[in-house]
Amino acid sequence: MSFFERVATLATMVLGTALIGVSTPGLASQLDQNLNVPLSVTVPETTVLAAAPAETMPVPIAQPAIVQRQDAEDFDSLSEAVAAQNAPDAVSDDLTCLASAIYFESKGEPLPGQLAVAEVIINRSKSGRFAKSVCAVVTQAGQFSFVRGGRIPAIASNANYRTALAVAQVALRDQWDSPAPQALYFHARRVSPGWRKTKVASIGNHIFYR
Repeated sequence: MSFFERVATLATMVLGTALIGVSTPGLASQLDQNLNVPLSVTVPETTVLAAAPAETMPVPIAQPAIVQRQDAEDFDSLSEAVAAQNAPDAVSDDLTCLASAIYFESKGEPLPGQLAVAEVIINRSKSGRFAKSVCAVVTQAGQFSFVRGGRIPAIASNANYRTALAVAQVALRDQWDSPAPQALYFHARRVSPGWRKTKVASIGNHIFYR
């Protein structure tokens, strides 16, 4: 490399250094300006979605109505409950025995008295102190005078028996509260057995005990 070429190269390097020295403060200033931006940054407002109009909201699926069974129906009176009973297509043994006991022990008594007799028999079957079924309670020896030799006499179909059958249905379905709660015994007013039992009700011509 000649002397002149070396001088030219040296001049170019000096000039480049000078330019860098001149431009550096500008770059630093620019960086300084960028770094001095306030720290608090404006956050864009969150867009609040408007509530959907009522008519666009999902509608709950309609649930099927609960259909009450007849034995869950509410009645305003015992007489209404008795009148609502239909003659069953098939009469079970328990229904037959219970209706027969109501008929022989309390036909002609007010409906509460007939129901109380039915409840005594049902209570006995659940007590553990008597036989375990309605028919076994009714035919148990020494309990009901109308039973002869463990058998229930035949009954002709008449208004009193139809009422007894309806009362028995109400009792077995538990459609009306017993007017003699927890009663296990009863007797006619005309007799005085001298029982040392708790009296729970006096209905018509019968007195009930537990």
